[in-house]
Amino acid sequence: MLHDYIADLHIHIGRTRKGEAVKISAAPSLTLERILGMAGDTKGIDIVGVIDCHVDEVLTQIEEAVEHQAAYPLAGGGLQFSRVTLFPGTEIELSDEAGQGPVHVLLFMPTLESMRELSDWLAQRMKNPRLSSQRVYERAKTVQKKVRELDGLFIPAHVFTPFKSVYGKGVKRSLAEIFDPDLIDAIELGLSSDTTMADQIEELHRYPYLTNSDAHSLEKMAREYQMIRLGQPSFSEFKQALKNEQGRMIVSNFGLNPLLGKYYQTRCAVCGEVTASGTACSACGSHKQIKGVADRLRELKSGEGGPASRPPYVHQIPLEFIPKLGKKTLEKLRAAFGTDMNIIHRATAEELQAVVPSSIANNILAARANGLEVEAGGGGTYGKVRRIIE
Repeated sequence: MLHDYIADLHIHIGRTRKGEAVKISAAPSLTLERILGMAGDTKGIDIVGVIDCHVDEVLTQIEEAVEHQAAYPLAGGGLQFSRVTLFPGTEIELSDEAGQGPVHVLLFMPTLESMRELSDWLAQRMKNPRLSSQRVYERAKTVQKKVRELDGLFIPAHVFTPFKSVYGKGVKRSLAEIFDPDLIDAIELGLSSDTTMADQIEELHRYPYLTNSDAHSLEKMAREYQMIRLGQPSFSEFKQALKNEQGRMIVSNFGLNPLLGKYYQTRCAVCGEVTASGTACSACGSHKQIKGVADRLRELKSGEGGPASRPPYVHQIPLEFIPKLGKKTLEKLRAAFGTDMNIIHRATAEELQAVVPSSIANNILAARANGLEVEAGGGGTYGKVRRIIE
């Protein structure tokens, strides 16, 4: 029997259990224990991808959890921790054949044994294997072949953000300039684009899209995610879902309205004013820009539409963006409904209004129906909800 699971497959570890930094820019509260607890008990996530598992201390902690029966390996790959399934992975930096880059990619392994082998292999090719998102001094295509040899998944990360992405700033205009297109398993969109925007690039039509949080704090988990239909939440079933095999599929992508993303608009890199791509800033005269995803995709556009099998993309406004919904109100909602997924997707108007003021309840419902207007973000600043329902 098939079931639908919520999956967020890009979550960083901020600190190890000994307090050592892993992702420098991530919150210290992002430990493996708290990620797993927050995912299952608060966020309502069924499957998490922790993408710093190449770090020896993190990998050892997972191995010890299996040894002490706090987790167990699934027959099809992945590890079951109480209410949450973990797919072990890593985020790394790669360059193209000419040394241009860097580009971030996600690598996922089915088992602890394959993750350990990949970790050891990567450690010989990076300067500091104890940290996240490190440059790997190896040809991208060689890394792809290693991942395929280990029965893993190779996924270019946040592919449209201006920095460290395949289609970001620079001369890169095609996946084939860096990777073997046949050894790519999926594409991660990032926070400033959706399916319709991405499908302007014809070479992407062959790939499934993933929408993940790239969480650098606990609360950022599940700001983007996907609903996946599987027989069980295992790695092999997920691989089938990426190929739409035997009823396994990505049912829906839930992601930010691209306008809320940090890099939707082009803005001046000096003063932050919205600017036309390739022109001087009207406010300060600077020619330095952070090009927005919308403008970059207009430059790269090579097609229309996408495959008929493409899942719907649901524009999501996370609870933290809802006006007047602060920490204490969020605690009330979580106490009443259990998880954020219940608040966002399932609670009725009457149930919400019994817990919070009508204005907040109405805005949650309007966000669910994509009925809130937003002011576009850009230049590293998130967009904002502009129209508030009272």
